[in-house]
Amino acid sequence: MMLLTLPQVGIAEEWDLEKKPWEKFGANFGVFMSATDSNFRIGSGVGLDIDVEELLDLDTTSTVFRTDALWRFSKNRRHRLDFSWFAFRRDGTRQISQDITIEDKNGNPITIDAGTTVNAFFDLDIYEVAYSYSFFQDDRIDLAVGLGLYIMPMDFGLNTAGLVNEEGSARFTAPLPVLGLRMDFALTPKWFIRTGSQIFYLEYEDFTGSVLEFRAALEYNPWKHVGIGLGFDSFGVKVEADGQDYPEIDFKGNVEFNYVGLQLYLRVFY
Repeated sequence: MMLLTLPQVGIAEEWDLEKKPWEKFGANFGVFMSATDSNFRIGSGVGLDIDVEELLDLDTTSTVFRTDALWRFSKNRRHRLDFSWFAFRRDGTRQISQDITIEDKNGNPITIDAGTTVNAFFDLDIYEVAYSYSFFQDDRIDLAVGLGLYIMPMDFGLNTAGLVNEEGSARFTAPLPVLGLRMDFALTPKWFIRTGSQIFYLEYEDFTGSVLEFRAALEYNPWKHVGIGLGFDSFGVKVEADGQDYPEIDFKGNVEFNYVGLQLYLRVFY
């Protein structure tokens, strides 16, 4: 007598999912080494239009801590949330070689003469929350499109003995939304290439903003839940605003910030 056995589809699907290399949760903790370039004019508090690295001797290279985390929250692991944070803390002291004019908090102009010693600081935090959906996923390739939101609080200050002690701040708390494309590629069960890019551009009344980012990393996972990686990241943001046409942009002026850098990180996943 011949017996017919029906395929157990549910069990096969579970087995396939377990064989895929795409983790449910992962977190990276690393050191990010970057070269930066920034210039801005902020009309609330400090109003000047300068290249802060060149004129004020702020550090052009920075070594900062960076953390990234992801969570694939659906059973098929195609839906994913990401979070990242890192911060730049820079300061410098220089005898300036040209006159610069700033505005105090009341909007009054103050001229700092060439030859004056100026102390300055520039602090920037970058937060991102993103969602992505993997429209193609197998045991070697994970291709996804996504939408992310950037928040970038920034503080800047100048101090000269007996003349200027001014600080300005700008807060990008409303969404600078970015569209993203991500590809992860499993070379072997332990070696991965991870790439991604994001872009945003908007002109709305007196507001213009743009974001462009590209990242790539090579990862090696020698242990079951722990790996290491080396990544490259390029990021640029530019915002021009005159008033509050764009929600939660609380400054008048322009900000441009760019960096490129390498990250060495420890990865924990399951």
